[in-house]
Amino acid sequence: MGQQASSVESILDDLEKLADNEDTVTVDDVVDAIGGRGFGPLILLPALLVITPLGGIPGFPTLMAAVILMIAAQSLMQKKRIWLPNLLGDRGVKNEKVTKSTKKLRSMAKWIDEHMGQRLKALVSEPMQLVAAGIVAVLCLLVPPSELVPFAAILPMGAIAVLGLALSLRDGLVMLVGLVVSLVALYFVWTMAL
Repeated sequence: MGQQASSVESILDDLEKLADNEDTVTVDDVVDAIGGRGFGPLILLPALLVITPLGGIPGFPTLMAAVILMIAAQSLMQKKRIWLPNLLGDRGVKNEKVTKSTKKLRSMAKWIDEHMGQRLKALVSEPMQLVAAGIVAVLCLLVPPSELVPFAAILPMGAIAVLGLALSLRDGLVMLVGLVVSLVALYFVWTMAL
């Protein structure tokens, strides 16, 4: 799955357009709207949504982890188009919740777009995208057990968001941070489980 640089604000713009045109925004709608931008935005957006108030909805982090896991698996298989089963793809959220969440992310997105991108490109090259997809798959498996502790799913989803951001912005420095955050998330979820 090819990767081009995308701004976080343009991803939020696409999501807001969906919310403006639909009563309920489904997972399939989001994949169709941003899927052409590559693997990074497809994992960044659901991970960011878990970090917003939507993440407080019981089962929502696990649903987003299942979606991201399927996307990561297909990225590892180097599929050109992402497919999701109806059980996941038909799941949706009311447009008001999507609009509220994108508004909360706006100022952060603007800052990110102004300060990040296009550094250490070798760390976001094709082989590293596959490494990131593998790490993301492992992090997704940590989300369901971490949901047993309120808001603990933010740890693995935060790591996924940083990796998705690195791939979206084509920023190798952010990729390094994402790898470190992934190790921290793995450690904390592992110790919580024990």
